[in-house]
Amino acid sequence: MIQDFTTERLHVRKMTASDATELFKIWSDPVVTQFMNIENMTEEKQAIDIINYLGNLADENKAIRYSIIERNTNKIIGSCGYNSLDFENSKCEIGYEIAHQYWGKGYASEAISMLLENAFNNLNLNRVEAKVEIDNVASVKVLQKLNFTYEGTLRQTEKSKGRFIDLQIFSKLQSD
Repeated sequence: MIQDFTTERLHVRKMTASDATELFKIWSDPVVTQFMNIENMTEEKQAIDIINYLGNLADENKAIRYSIIERNTNKIIGSCGYNSLDFENSKCEIGYEIAHQYWGKGYASEAISMLLENAFNNLNLNRVEAKVEIDNVASVKVLQKLNFTYEGTLRQTEKSKGRFIDLQIFSKLQSD
């Protein structure tokens, strides 16, 4: 189920503990984590703990997280993946983040396109969902660019950083 993906500009592969140093730099940036459901990281051990946790979820086929690597520089510029996998209902939820110095270059949509292709063609899923905080305009634009459908707003649906937040839900179906 876990496989690597390559495009002209990106190599996307399963996240490993050796990625912790680079991912820590991204996950400790308050600009990047503003709309993530994690607190700003303050030490590299936190990145290692999350990578190990995500690895355990992957072993159980519950989630898969990938590191996004810029091919020209071989530098990790973010991560993406399936935050949850629900094979019984043939759906998943995706998530992604890119280091802020790489924003606006199409890397997120390029990586997500690979996730979509894998979800529909290899995992045989019917539905891919994404939940986005209302103020995360850049993420909404990425989903719109990839022709996701806005389905509505889930009011105070999750608690993040000590407060209840509204999330917009978007989806893309295999038949879209």
